[in-house]
Amino acid sequence: MTAKPDQMPDRPRPQGERIVISVDAMGGDAGPGVVIAGMAQSAKKNPDIGFILHGPEDTLKKLVARRRILAGCVSFRDAADVVTMEDKPSHVMRHGKSTSMWSTLTSVRDGEAHGAVSCGNTGALMALSILCLRRLPGISRPAIAVLWPSRNPQSFNVMLDVGADVRADAQDLLQYALMGASYARNGMNLPRPRIGLLNVGTEEHKGRPELKEAHGLIARFADQAHFDFVGFVEGRDIPGDVADVIVTDGFTGNVAIKTGEGTASLIGELLREAFRYSPLSRLASVLAITSLRRLQKRIDPSRVNGGVFLGLNGTVVKSHGGADATGVSSAIKLAFQLAQSGFSERLAARVASTAALAEDALTADPDAGKTNQNNEGGPKA
Repeated sequence: MTAKPDQMPDRPRPQGERIVISVDAMGGDAGPGVVIAGMAQSAKKNPDIGFILHGPEDTLKKLVARRRILAGCVSFRDAADVVTMEDKPSHVMRHGKSTSMWSTLTSVRDGEAHGAVSCGNTGALMALSILCLRRLPGISRPAIAVLWPSRNPQSFNVMLDVGADVRADAQDLLQYALMGASYARNGMNLPRPRIGLLNVGTEEHKGRPELKEAHGLIARFADQAHFDFVGFVEGRDIPGDVADVIVTDGFTGNVAIKTGEGTASLIGELLREAFRYSPLSRLASVLAITSLRRLQKRIDPSRVNGGVFLGLNGTVVKSHGGADATGVSSAIKLAFQLAQSGFSERLAARVASTAALAEDALTADPDAGKTNQNNEGGPKA
């Protein structure tokens, strides 16, 4: 059976209809004050947004009362317990139903909210999201997708997985390619996105056995899934214009984004240091202020903060734990835009149609996708 690509029209929600975002107030490193400041920034920019805020209600009401812009657009759900960064996902799955994180997800599950945002423990959030919202049919491992500044015309590339699961076999990487293509097609208006598989080199004989197998599978189903597969790509291609979607396992992807964030911060610090060097350099910084601000917008991680959990029955956006108010606002904006465009429904339809492609891969000729392994590794057990 060969699945057809999604052909759902873009049907955004009517203007003026309030989009409600469920927010975990307690997940961030800096506490609920920064989360609420981010909500205030979002509400100032967008009057059509509403919030359900989860955490200790008495504390949160006092903080929200200080933000006039939030008057009338926030409701509260009392949750006494908090998922910390040290909590193990397995423990949270067994004992986490009284936490603000679980409460945040139930608002999406029960239809009270159109999407969820949390700055909390990534592993715990993914575990609870799978438990609460369930996987879409045909998805074995959900993935976290992020936007990476790039030289492409759309200014960003999609990369997944960046931390949902440190492991990924060939079938998982195929599913990531299908979901990433849908995200780029429906979220970035790219009719036929280009998919690249991250590896240590572009040659087909390089890499681990599962990467070589995934290379064959993704190439095999590219035409049926309506994307172009450009083959293996390297780390330098993540911000480049070779591909629109970069597919990798969660361990590699997470190391990559943390490296990118650190590099962006370093560039900013070095620029500030250079322009403070002498009176002439300070004058040059004043003359170049417009261009410098434009550069800052392009490389500031907080402005593209927010990883989307793909493969679930609902929209969940994971904000960086150390995000400031601007970063939280960026994550909320992403959840709002996805909800407003009906992306979750279109992604579900896309995954339903491409699940058959993944099933084809599972039942295909056992030699498919393995022709380039050069006897360096046999089929997985």
